Amino acid sequence: MASWAAVFVWTAVWPCALSVTRYSIEEEMERGSVVANLAADLGLELASLAQREVKLDIFTNKKYLDFNKKTGELYVVEKIDREYLCPAKPTSCFLKLDFIIESPLRIFNIELGITDINDNAPHFRRDRVELDVSESATPGERFSLPNAVDPDVGINTIKTYKLSASEHFTIEIQTGTDGTQYVDFVLTKSLDREENPAHNLILTAEDGGVPVRSGTANIIVRVQDTNDNPPRFDKPVYIINMTENTPIGTLVTKLNATDLDEGLNSEIVYSFTLYTSEKTQDVFALNSNTGEVTVKGTIDYEDMRIYEMHIEARDKGAHPLLGQCKMVVHVTDMNDNYPEITVQSVKNTVAENIPVGSVIALVGIDDRDSGGNGEVSLSLQDTMPFILNKSSDKPTHYELIVSEPLDREKVPEYVITLMVKDAGTPPLSDNETITVHLLDVNDNAPQFPQSFNKIRVMENNAPGALLSSLTAFDPDLHENQYLVYFILEKEIANTSMSMLFSINPENGNLYALKTFDYEIEKEFLFHIEARDSGSPPLSSNVTVHIIIVDQNDNAPVIVSPWRAQGSLVEEKIPRSTDKGSLVAKVIALDTDSVHNSRITYQFLQVTDASLFSLDQYNGEIRTMRMFSYKDPRHHRLIVVAKDNGEPALSATVTIKLSTVETAVKAYSDMTEMSLEYDIFSDINLYLVIGLGSVSFLLLITILVTIVLKCQNTKPSKSAPPSRNSVISERNSTIADSTLVSNDAYWYSLFLAETRKGKLVVRQPVPKGSRYIVSSIPRGTGQSETSGSAASTLQVGK
Repeated sequence: MASWAAVFVWTAVWPCALSVTRYSIEEEMERGSVVANLAADLGLELASLAQREVKLDIFTNKKYLDFNKKTGELYVVEKIDREYLCPAKPTSCFLKLDFIIESPLRIFNIELGITDINDNAPHFRRDRVELDVSESATPGERFSLPNAVDPDVGINTIKTYKLSASEHFTIEIQTGTDGTQYVDFVLTKSLDREENPAHNLILTAEDGGVPVRSGTANIIVRVQDTNDNPPRFDKPVYIINMTENTPIGTLVTKLNATDLDEGLNSEIVYSFTLYTSEKTQDVFALNSNTGEVTVKGTIDYEDMRIYEMHIEARDKGAHPLLGQCKMVVHVTDMNDNYPEITVQSVKNTVAENIPVGSVIALVGIDDRDSGGNGEVSLSLQDTMPFILNKSSDKPTHYELIVSEPLDREKVPEYVITLMVKDAGTPPLSDNETITVHLLDVNDNAPQFPQSFNKIRVMENNAPGALLSSLTAFDPDLHENQYLVYFILEKEIANTSMSMLFSINPENGNLYALKTFDYEIEKEFLFHIEARDSGSPPLSSNVTVHIIIVDQNDNAPVIVSPWRAQGSLVEEKIPRSTDKGSLVAKVIALDTDSVHNSRITYQFLQVTDASLFSLDQYNGEIRTMRMFSYKDPRHHRLIVVAKDNGEPALSATVTIKLSTVETAVKAYSDMTEMSLEYDIFSDINLYLVIGLGSVSFLLLITILVTIVLKCQNTKPSKSAPPSRNSVISERNSTIADSTLVSNDAYWYSLFLAETRKGKLVVRQPVPKGSRYIVSSIPRGTGQSETSGSAASTLQVGK
C-alpha cells in the first residue's frame, strides 16, 4: 500500500486530473451480477486491455468485486451486506476501489454506492421482560419497556409498536430528539392479585419496509400482594365427640383457616382466645402453625363432660387481619379403670418335691369401676401345674396351689402370669407375674449312655493303658450331680477285678493293670457303678465286656510226626509203594485265634520234587509216582508249617525217608491209657515221683531182657512175602500209625487230658490183642472210657 500511495501521489501531480466514476447498487446482490461495463464507461478498448496488466484494488478486507478483461464488465464475486460494510448506519454507504492498468500506468477512482433493502427484522435486546406491580398501584402509573432495534435505515427501520389486548395495560410511544422511539407501559385499571396474580402480554415492533418485518417480546406482569383479605375458617363451629382416657398426643382435629393473600400476608398463626378456660388449655394443646388440636392431659368423663375452646387465626401482614371459630368437645364415658391384682405371702423358692396341694401364694383382685365394668375374674395365662382356688369367705381372694408333682430337671423355673379381666365393653385386663424357683432334690440316679459296653483290647497291651471312658450323666445339681465311679468286685479264677482293672473315680476312665494274653484269658465280664454324692446317694451300673483281641504271637508247633527237640524223623516205606500212597502226615497246632492259627504246609526242601507232593491244607505227603531203580534209597524232606498271622510265624520238621525191599512192621504196638490224678495235690505228686522211679527201673529191665532174647532168636526161613502182601501190610501199618497211634493224636490227647488234670502214658501190649483207651477219674481208682478214643483198635494179627 505504501508503494501504491507513492504512485497515487505521483499521479496526483500529473497534469491531467483524475476523475471519479460512481455507481449505485443494492445490497445482497447475487454472485456474478454485473455492476457495469467498466471498459465502455472508461473508454477503454478490449483489445488493448487483453495485452496489458489490469488490477482492481478495493479498500476493504473482502474482495466483493472483480473485472472481466474479455467483456470489460465489473461483476459481484461476494454478496455485499450494507449493515456489515457500514455498521454506523450513515445515510449513505460507499465502497471505494481503484482500477489500475499497467504499461502505461493508469488509475481510475471508482465509488460504488450501496443502497439499503429491508433484509433485517426488528428485534428486542431482551425477548422476556418481567415487571412487578403492586395490586395497590393506581391507574395511570407508567413503567419503562426496552426498545427494539433494526439495522436497516430509512423507511426500512422501526415504524411503530403494538401491544396485545389487555384491559389493565396499554402503551404510549415517545419520540426522542434523535428520532428514536421509546415505549411507555401504562396501567389503565386497578389490579387484584387474588383475581389474577399474573398478566402475560406481547409487545410487537414493526418496520416500514415492504414487506413489513416485525419482532416481539414477552411482557410478564407479576401482581404483588397487599394484605387485603382476613383468614377464614371452614366453619364457625366445630363439634367433636371423644372418649375419655384418650391417649396423650392423640389428634382431636386439624383446623383449616385460609387467607387469599400470599407471602407473609397469607401465613396464619392459631391461638386460644381469652374465652378459653385454663383447665381446657391444660387438657388440649393447639399447634400455632398447623392448627392441630391434640390431647395434652387426661380426659376424664367423671371430671368434665364438655370442653369448649375459642380459637382465632391471625395472618402475619404489616397490619394483621384475623378470623375466629369455636370448637366444642363432648366426652363419652368408657370402661377406663383397669382391674388390679395384689399378691400376698408368695413363696418364690420351693423344693421340687413339694407336696401337691401346697399353697404358693395368696392373690387378691379389685376394680374401681361399677356395674359390669367392675366385675372381675382371675385366671392363669398358661397351662401349668398350678391352679387357683377361690376363697369362700372373700370372692375377690384366691389361693395359688400346686396341682401336679414338680420336676426341676424338666422345668427348673416357673414364670406364672396371673390374668385379671373385667366385664366392661371393651373388657380391660391386667396381669401380674410370679416367679417360682425349684430347689434340687436328689431324685435322679446317674445314667450311662449304654447299659452294656463292649470294649476290645489287643493282647500284650501295656499295663496302665487307657481302655475306655465310661461317663454317666446325672441331671441333678451340685452335690447331687457329683459322681464317683468304682468297679464292683468280682473274682475270676481267684483273681479280683480290681487286680486286673482300675477306674478313675472322678471321670470314669478305665485302665488295664496287667498285660493280657489271648491264649490264657479271652474275655472279662464285670460291672462298673456310678454313684452320686446326694443324700441318700443314688447309683446305677453298666456292664463291661472286655474282649481280648488275639495277636499272632505264637508260632505253630509240629506235633506229628513226633520227634525230640531238633532231631530228625525217620520213616521207612516199601520201595514198591504205588503212586498216590500216603507217606507221612505233618500236623501242626497253633494256640492263636482261628484266623491266626490257620496253617498251611509247603516243602522247604525236597530231594526229588517229582516224587513227592504235599497237601498245603492237611499236611499229607504222598507219592506222585512209583519208585524206580534210579531213585536214591534215602530222601530228605523239610516241611514248613506257616500260620495266617501278620507277620506269619512258622515251624519246620525234617523227615528222613528210607525205602526198603520188605514190608515194614506195625509202626506202633502201643496202647494209650490216661491215668487221672490231681496234678496240683502234694500227695499225688509224691506218688507220681515214686511210681516214676519204679517204672523207670522196670523199663530198663524189660529192655535188657528183650535185647538178650533178640540175640538168641534165629532168623526166619519162611518165604519172602509177595509184593501185594508187603504193600497191604505196609498200608495197614501206615493207616494205623497215622490215624490212631501217630504223634499228633498223642499230643492232642495230652493237651485235652492235662487240662482236665489227667496224665496220659503209653504202654506196650501183646500183638493181636484188642484194647480201649481209658482214663482214671481223680480221687477214684475206676477207669472210664475216653470220648476221644472210644473205638476198639486192631494192632497186628
